[in-house]
Amino acid sequence: MKSFRKELHFHTKTRRAFINITPDVERAIAESGVKEGLVLVNAMNITASVFINDDESGLHKDYESWLERLAPEKPYDQYNHNGYEDNADAHLKRTVMGRETVCAITNGRLDFGTWERIFYGEFDGMRDKRVLIKIIGE
Repeated sequence: MKSFRKELHFHTKTRRAFINITPDVERAIAESGVKEGLVLVNAMNITASVFINDDESGLHKDYESWLERLAPEKPYDQYNHNGYEDNADAHLKRTVMGRETVCAITNGRLDFGTWERIFYGEFDGMRDKRVLIKIIGE
């Protein structure tokens, strides 16, 4: 069984962003040489997310609106966590969107449905963040 590890690095220009990282994961699979196996993709920061969905701009705007209604950024003093930092909302948004995804690799490719794509969700950007890609298989 093979094992392969790669990190992606992000530093968004905005507090929140959704980035399609599917091509990065596909490149990592090709680099790994794994033809049959699994790929784990996870955010290595508590205020970021990795999830699977459609790459459609209207949907991304819907996520932004929905998440902001669930956990509004402001006023900062509505959260007990806020004090040194003002990112309690980002922690909550990450919890809703999830930490990671695990995907099947078949014939050296992501075994996806028609519209499925992997996204990095940033909820407290403008700082250095990482995503781990871990691939195991044959």
